[in-house]
Amino acid sequence: MSTAQRVLITSALPYINGVKHLGNLIGSQLPADVYGRFCRALGRDTLLICATDEHGTPAELAALEAGQSVEAYCTEWHGVQKDLCDRFGLSWDHFGRSSSRQNKELTQHFARVLWHNGHLEVRTTRQVYSGTDGRFLPDRYVIGTCPHCGYDRARGDQCENCTRVLDPTDLINPRSALSGAADIEIRDSAHLFLKQSAFAGRLREWIDSHKNEWPNLVTSIAYKWLDEGLQDRGITRDLSWGVPVPDDIADGKLKGKVFYVWFDAPIAYIAATKEWADANGKGEAWRSWWTEGKANDPLSVRYVEFMAKDNVPFHTVGFPCTLFGANETEQPAWKVVDHLKGFNWLTYYGGKFSTSQKRGVFMDTALELLPADYWRYYLLANAPESADSSFTWEHFAGTVNKDLADVLGNFVNRVTKFCAARFDGKVPDDGRYGDEEVKLASDLDVRVKQYTDYLEALEFRKAVAELRAIWVVGNEYLTRAAPWTELKTDRARAAASVRMGLNLVRLFGHLAWPIIPSSAVKILATVSETPAIVPWPHAKMGAFLSELIPGAPIQPADVLFAKIADEQIAEWQTRFGGTE
Repeated sequence: MSTAQRVLITSALPYINGVKHLGNLIGSQLPADVYGRFCRALGRDTLLICATDEHGTPAELAALEAGQSVEAYCTEWHGVQKDLCDRFGLSWDHFGRSSSRQNKELTQHFARVLWHNGHLEVRTTRQVYSGTDGRFLPDRYVIGTCPHCGYDRARGDQCENCTRVLDPTDLINPRSALSGAADIEIRDSAHLFLKQSAFAGRLREWIDSHKNEWPNLVTSIAYKWLDEGLQDRGITRDLSWGVPVPDDIADGKLKGKVFYVWFDAPIAYIAATKEWADANGKGEAWRSWWTEGKANDPLSVRYVEFMAKDNVPFHTVGFPCTLFGANETEQPAWKVVDHLKGFNWLTYYGGKFSTSQKRGVFMDTALELLPADYWRYYLLANAPESADSSFTWEHFAGTVNKDLADVLGNFVNRVTKFCAARFDGKVPDDGRYGDEEVKLASDLDVRVKQYTDYLEALEFRKAVAELRAIWVVGNEYLTRAAPWTELKTDRARAAASVRMGLNLVRLFGHLAWPIIPSSAVKILATVSETPAIVPWPHAKMGAFLSELIPGAPIQPADVLFAKIADEQIAEWQTRFGGTE
């Protein structure tokens, strides 16, 4: 278990255009929230940061299609995404914007320091220019055929089909994404390059130091980039929307250009932290989260990042190079990530989620169908950690019905309603725990520790499986104890098992809070208070499962999780694209 008492957590920034789908949610934001809640429950000083990624060509193109200015478009969609995050229970300390004043200032500051330190240089590049559009067409403004896989709608920055990173000049039969015109030519254009190749040795040493701690998915991607030969990276673009290159870099030769989105977006993590500090009157406190402390410093920070695998190269290569190169002699070094958790893809029946094809479930429509916790639980139980995983309605319904409705919900309902009917709705005050309860507490000591260790290790599928196993242990105990039968002959024995059952309800609420927070609060409310941050059960189970005060009132639970019917599955398969 980590000993750091301050934990900084960031999620990959969701791009500003459109509602994100379930794969986006489980690929970064949801696990970041779970780990953040877990750290808060443990009593750690935790800062959970995210922001919308608002620069780059997709925002310009989407705003153009919507008939809005880019600023207005981004403001509107930031509000939409923030609202959906809130409704999914994502407990950001701050949900910022890469278009913020703070990010503009910090991006320009980093660039100035990199320039001063000799890590940037101006190079003349060959860029695509559209005669019809009368402008250069960087990155996603160019579409064409991928030279690697033959996909005919590859973008100028990356092929969606094979995921290879591209330059616009790599494309076969390129054309303008704005007008569709093919009357394009290659012209010279001056740009800033970050000399990443100079950091290859330091990057390899840094990645080597984490290879036994980070997922193999992450280290294999990082090593692939290094082994293929680290290339210098252009960090400016011929666009109007973005962070402008300041005139004091390159003697103003790059006036009118902006920084590449993959240069300023990671810096937005730091900027969003500064937004948080500015909004809460914390002054320069943001710096202590983003600078390296001294060894064994009690205020040292453990920095954990969450992202899908397509983002990994930029955070194991590009952003670390920026941080290494931007260090200033009179300032503490910038904080680099301690643990990077990468995820594979969540697919929809083995294929891609698609807005245009109305295929798959997106965050807004998901909440129209069912409460957030249904989705949170399922996605975490099937998180694409070691390999891609596939969403199907049959599997989703089966998981919800068995785990949430039958195992957890049924237990809470049985215990609380039986207590209300036979013990006046109060925690029984007679009957002592016996050998059965002692053994149960001992078994749960082992399981709760294992569940805690899985969450600490960011192994979410294993954590959820262990949480379910804890619920099953409670159900098995209640079945053996059978207080409804014992009540006929041994009221004291029945009372003891009901009291244990109510304490198990409380335990389940505490343990479930990081995973299904809304439901956990409802469960806790049946037997105890519901604090804003539900603390982790540090005590041994023998003590924890004795903490409810005899005679205290309880509130029987309503149905916590409604089962999903076969008719609903059939309807949703049709509505959301079904199988191919």
